[in-house]
Amino acid sequence: MLLDSDVLTDRYRRHFGSGRAALGRLIGDLVEVESSGAWITVADGRRVLDFGGYGVYLLGHRHPAVVEAVCDQVRRHPMASRVFLDPVSAGAAAALAEITPGDLDLVHFVNSGAEATECALKLARAQGKTAVITTRAGFHGKTLGALSVTANGVLQQPFRPLLPHIMEVAFGDPAELEVALRATGGHGCFIVEPVQGEGGVNVPPPGYLRDAAELCRRYEALLIVDEVQTGLGRLGRWWGVDADGVVPDMMLVGKGLSGGVMPIAAVVATRESYEPFARDPYLHTSTFAGSPAVCAAARAAIGVIRDEDLTARAAMLGEHLLAGIRTAVARYGGGRVAQVRGRGLLLGLEMASSGLVGELFLNLLERDVLANHSLNAANVLRFTPPAILTTDEVELFLRALAEALEDLTLT
Repeated sequence: MLLDSDVLTDRYRRHFGSGRAALGRLIGDLVEVESSGAWITVADGRRVLDFGGYGVYLLGHRHPAVVEAVCDQVRRHPMASRVFLDPVSAGAAAALAEITPGDLDLVHFVNSGAEATECALKLARAQGKTAVITTRAGFHGKTLGALSVTANGVLQQPFRPLLPHIMEVAFGDPAELEVALRATGGHGCFIVEPVQGEGGVNVPPPGYLRDAAELCRRYEALLIVDEVQTGLGRLGRWWGVDADGVVPDMMLVGKGLSGGVMPIAAVVATRESYEPFARDPYLHTSTFAGSPAVCAAARAAIGVIRDEDLTARAAMLGEHLLAGIRTAVARYGGGRVAQVRGRGLLLGLEMASSGLVGELFLNLLERDVLANHSLNAANVLRFTPPAILTTDEVELFLRALAEALEDLTLT
């Protein structure tokens, strides 16, 4: 395995491009070689506390139950014929349907969150819902259809024209949503996150999803809720929609479904909204989606979240972290932090400028803590830690954050 950072950076430049190589240089040419729990180990033996991961590692890295399930499946039968019945994917689908709200019983496995968005948009189109309403700062992926509903002009511009009949409305504003839904003439669908992640950890007003669901029913629109980042316990509940008691027509699931071990995502739908694919299963397929190996990871991940009560732990840790972050900001923020917000283990610091986000990111990295930037909100530093954090790890993070903020105030 190549560990020399200079040689590795050159290989990145040659095969991934100059931008990716430059990013590696910027963060110190760190070479990750191992991970376990809340920690990533780099080539020189240094350990970094992972508060990044973009929502993937709710269970931490290499949770033993998930690793064991995957290794056992790989040794026996990692990929399916796609012709015979597969008990592993069926078992994973049943496990997922068991924990989703209401009558979301039909499962379509895919490889990523963006593919889940594509799948949902195609399901909507197959039912005549050709006008799509999305939210400003919403993020749903970068494949062409998903990018069409990802409200980021910089990401969209090189690929225009995108899908037609896309409307953007303010996140958390039912009145603006109603105007857009009325304009669809019964041919619309609304895609929304319970809390915007890449948009900067934007938490909507209480009851927003309930209002959105009622409006979608009134105007004969499909409601697609993107729980790729928020679902499976990240917000301190199984699903973000649970806060408002909402059952959407389709729900997108990913990130945490992987158990931090194998890439897998899914669309979970009501029987009525899934009907086009139920009738013809070859309308939308993928060679690698829902293979036994990845479905073994998904089923094990669901089991771990349930058995270790990680939803409750995410809620408890989130409250403690949010309070600790606010204390650190009050003491050391020095006017550099505009707002602290979040729910569960999806937390964000809105900084006074995007430059401060980069400085704080690097200050934390110097103290062995990894954070996330936010693609649709350059002025927000985001934290998505695992729910298996120990008390010592929480305190280590809060100390590092206080020191990193204090350094900001001195520059």
